[in-house]
Amino acid sequence: MHTSISVARLVARGLAMAVIAVAMTLPQAQALDKPTGTVVLTIDGAISQTNNGSQAQFDMAMLEKLPQHSFSTQTPWYPSAVTFTGPLLRDVLAAVGAKGKNITAVALNDYKTEIPIDDATRHDVIVARLMNNRPMRVREKGPLFIVYPFDTKAELRSELYYNRAAWQLHILRIR
Repeated sequence: MHTSISVARLVARGLAMAVIAVAMTLPQAQALDKPTGTVVLTIDGAISQTNNGSQAQFDMAMLEKLPQHSFSTQTPWYPSAVTFTGPLLRDVLAAVGAKGKNITAVALNDYKTEIPIDDATRHDVIVARLMNNRPMRVREKGPLFIVYPFDTKAELRSELYYNRAAWQLHILRIR
């Protein structure tokens, strides 16, 4: 009887050590760094990760650290296909712990568009920081541009989705 108790304790102890070891290898929620360069994007509203009061602010270097994605697509604004590069919108939202259902994207000229958060999961929408492998100046619709992969699905080639694209992006409000 004494042996079976010792074996049970050893098994339990081994199991506890295994759980601790696995927990130590899981990615931990990291605090959002503070921008060291010019702030190019501010996110507020229903978010859990902030770095400036109730807001999350990003400089270009912070956006560059997120996984980058590229696609070429036809748009109503350019005569031929353009290649856009930047983090997926869903990765930006995950970085700030977004918990809402809607996004209000605000441009430098105060243009506003409503984007359902579901768009970020259903489509590979990116927060483009490069166009044709070059940073975008303000006069070139930059420095950030929310772009849908319009050529990937027929439903995206419509006024509804064209209107959700936002160039000269500088604020995302999560509701």
